[in-house]
Amino acid sequence: MSAEGRASRPSVKSSLRTIAMVSALSFVGAFSLVPLYRIACEKVFGIKLEQGPAGEQHVAGLVVDETRTITVEFDGTVNSKLPWAFKPQVLSMQVHPGRTYEANYIARNTADHAIVGNAAPSVAPSTASTFFNKTECFCFTEQLLHAGEERLMPVRFVVDPDLPEHISTITLSYTFFSNEPATARLVGEAGTAPAAARSAP
Repeated sequence: MSAEGRASRPSVKSSLRTIAMVSALSFVGAFSLVPLYRIACEKVFGIKLEQGPAGEQHVAGLVVDETRTITVEFDGTVNSKLPWAFKPQVLSMQVHPGRTYEANYIARNTADHAIVGNAAPSVAPSTASTFFNKTECFCFTEQLLHAGEERLMPVRFVVDPDLPEHISTITLSYTFFSNEPATARLVGEAGTAPAAARSAP
């Protein structure tokens, strides 16, 4: 083997290692989008992300405060890797603490193939997060939309009457992310999906 051939072998190995490293980082990056979003919201911007549905017993025990009105604002965005359109049906509503309300978001898959998405919710200001109770939400499950499919995605919520007096406005935001592993799994199964992902929440 010539000197040139021997010299090129380390270069090829180095290139293969670089390609493998980039692929691994991309794979990890796809899974870390939502965790990084959570860290940025909670640690950097002071926005608390919701973890799960509020307990029915807790919500049932709340007393409606008819003397107080809170403005709840709604916001919706999608990650750049997800070819969906997503927005709230209304931008805001007036609510009384202790009473259950329902708001709808509208999601549409603009791609030519089925995609599974997951929504990451957040509540601002962060001090209001523990007083904003979601009893039902599309963010609790994977959401499968077929090509061109549009769906109403409701969220049911109650504002706790113990919300600090100085808070008069709460913003509920959602960012939808592409769930690539779930998309590959569900679409690969003859285009079917489990009821949790197929049905509205």
